[in-house]
Amino acid sequence: MANTRPPRASLEDLAVFVAVAETGGFSSAAERLRVSKAMVSVAVARLERQLGVQLLRRTTRRTSLTEAGAATLPHAQRSLLAARDAEEAATAAVASPRGLLRVHAPTVFGLLHVAPHVADFARAHPEVQLELSLDDGDIETFDVAIGAGEGAVLASAQRVLVASPAYLSRGVPTTPIELTRHVGLVHDRADPTWILTRGDRREIVTVRGPLASSNDLALYTAALEGLGIAALPVFVVGADLAAKRLLRVLPDWELPTSSLVVRTAKDHRPAQAFVEFLRARLGSAPT
Repeated sequence: MANTRPPRASLEDLAVFVAVAETGGFSSAAERLRVSKAMVSVAVARLERQLGVQLLRRTTRRTSLTEAGAATLPHAQRSLLAARDAEEAATAAVASPRGLLRVHAPTVFGLLHVAPHVADFARAHPEVQLELSLDDGDIETFDVAIGAGEGAVLASAQRVLVASPAYLSRGVPTTPIELTRHVGLVHDRADPTWILTRGDRREIVTVRGPLASSNDLALYTAALEGLGIAALPVFVVGADLAAKRLLRVLPDWELPTSSLVVRTAKDHRPAQAFVEFLRARLGSAPT
């Protein structure tokens, strides 16, 4: 069966029509487009023939829109704008990221799961100058900010209770209340409590021990050395759990859930490239 669909108007002809309508004449449109007046006339005639309507009313003194032309003009303008946006988006997607990139990450997560990938990112994007800040302070002035709060989830920050096999050889707690008879390694000596849930049950346990530290790596090192039980993020202890250097304590009970999120500066190509790179390296969740 023959194809009876009328030919579509080309973007080039629409652009010529818009130029004539906006400048008010064929000569001025030709100057804007840097083509000859004859080419403008040919393009408009071709567009009118394709659409089957007269778009412009020409006299010796002025050029004006017909009713059909006035109805067509805003659609043509939107089509040209959409085409320009699509071209810019495609160009941005393949353009090499360049310029200064300021990245912030919490100290422990940054040391374990961001810093190890910086060299590869720098080699992949040599025109990006990366500044990496690893601390737990203000994150308002960075192009990429990893931390708590609102944003796109980057990794689980779920904590689990762990201890070394050597420590647990003295006895393994089987209920939350038994944790009170064990050595607890906590973040804050003023609030040495762990909140554990299993289904509808919720237990708040107060523990005691010789060490309190706001730094997870300090608690991790102490737990690995057999000093006691610690509540640590899976992204810190995952490899040690897999290698049996640390063991889960009360694995059927859960500590409060949490995630690390990432926020990026709007339309910042190096920031977008860094987050894409980091996600590919981390996978679904770092362990």
